[in-house]
Amino acid sequence: MDTAAVLDVSREAVIVLLKLSAPLMITALIVGLIVSLFQALTSIQEMTLAFVPKILVIFVSLLVFLPFMITTLITFTEGLADRIIGLG
Repeated sequence: MDTAAVLDVSREAVIVLLKLSAPLMITALIVGLIVSLFQALTSIQEMTLAFVPKILVIFVSLLVFLPFMITTLITFTEGLADRIIGLG
């Protein structure tokens, strides 16, 4: 395996990592922004108000995006296995 192949696999792994984490991170960002705006408008400074909705929405979005995440990970793993088989 040469340097170009290693860089290609590494690049593909980073792209898969971004594909897997982006939906959850964007969801958490949007919910955090909404909760912060709500806290600023109502002057409620309760710490649990910032965490509980975000955690609940992340769990729900994880259930929604799980099929996409599994499909992406399976595709990456199959491609990696094909590369390993091609070496031998």
